Amino acid sequence: MVDADQTFVIVGGGLAGAKAAETLRAEGFSGRVILICDERDHPYERPPLSKGYLLGKAERDSVFVHEPAWYAQHDIELHLGQTVDRIDRAAKTVRFGDDGTLVRYDKLLLATGAEPRRLDIPGTDLAGVHHLRRLAHAERLKGVLAALGRDNGHLVIAGAGWIGLEVAAAARTYGAEVTVIEHGQTPLHSVLGPELGNVFAQLHEEHGVRFRFGVRLTEIVGQDGMVLAARTDDGEEHPAHDVLAAIGAAPRVGLAEAAGLELADRARGGGIVVDERLRTSDPDIYAAGDVAAFPHALFDTRLRVEHWANALNGGPAAARSMLGQDAVYDRVPYFFTDQYDLGMEYSGWAPPGSYDQVVIRGDAGKREFIAFWVKEGRVLAGMNVNVWDVTEPIQKLIRSAGPVDLDALADPHVPLESLA
Repeated sequence: MVDADQTFVIVGGGLAGAKAAETLRAEGFSGRVILICDERDHPYERPPLSKGYLLGKAERDSVFVHEPAWYAQHDIELHLGQTVDRIDRAAKTVRFGDDGTLVRYDKLLLATGAEPRRLDIPGTDLAGVHHLRRLAHAERLKGVLAALGRDNGHLVIAGAGWIGLEVAAAARTYGAEVTVIEHGQTPLHSVLGPELGNVFAQLHEEHGVRFRFGVRLTEIVGQDGMVLAARTDDGEEHPAHDVLAAIGAAPRVGLAEAAGLELADRARGGGIVVDERLRTSDPDIYAAGDVAAFPHALFDTRLRVEHWANALNGGPAAARSMLGQDAVYDRVPYFFTDQYDLGMEYSGWAPPGSYDQVVIRGDAGKREFIAFWVKEGRVLAGMNVNVWDVTEPIQKLIRSAGPVDLDALADPHVPLESLA
């Protein structure tokens, strides 16, 4: 039974932390809820930062999880612009980094998220080198893209993952010249493999994006603090007025590591090890969102998922576990993207090497299709491109974990609902 005198502390003011706080109150918890955010902005959602807000299609206020007044109305003690620099597991306290204030907890949730990986090359201190993770980054980049489009400027993007491609699409929409540098042979290779990565390469090339595959940035050249060009390891120099580093994100595990919590292998994605109820190696400490590495029985592996749906669902699941409920977290991973006139949703987990074929239902040439990653007849993942209202049957197919008739899977006339 959860006591009303208990204090639950949440470190991390992103979507996972905010939704955890919301769920604690919705489930009837009447004790103290303390939400600590290292940014000065109220908790917000990240997808608009590289999509609608970056394109100028969404207002700034639309990104916030709750209205500012919501936190006081629900008796959430919100600390903005505050960091936690130490967890004392024996005393069950967290320490604020700015003034050393100690706060005792009964249960602690770490929703510290991830941070952009940095380019380790000369020139990254120039004014025109950008990252995109926070609202402040998006605000700055939005102005940069508008200026590049107005002045026919050049943007070089290091990395052809989701952030890199979404920013490339936004930059071309503004009218900027764009070159994407990617050490792999296709965009999104680690997620989609070569078969579907080419779909996104062709999409962007049709919109004027230049790709340079199989090379890495070695230097950003500048003068008087400004970017002039970007050099790659094949000896080429690419004109650039600005550079975006979009080479992935690393889980923010420093606080957990210093506290002695078990961490996942960095070579396999890293993160804080949690069980199926999002409990860490300390039974009074939980982790959710980008930083949590959780076991998924369906895929027989430990996953760390950096997407919106994982934060949206993981925060509430952790809150229910903190309350003592039997809340197993086993959501099928899900994410989405919008680039130019292409809208896509992806469900499942099928990195290169985990599947033996890709089955296409529909017309990939017209970019109206569903792709299924299959191993021994079992659907591991599905991606619908400009085909809508199919996420539920795709996830049902994945959860069924049984063999599927591949001819029927490829046939648009066979209802997906009939295959699970």
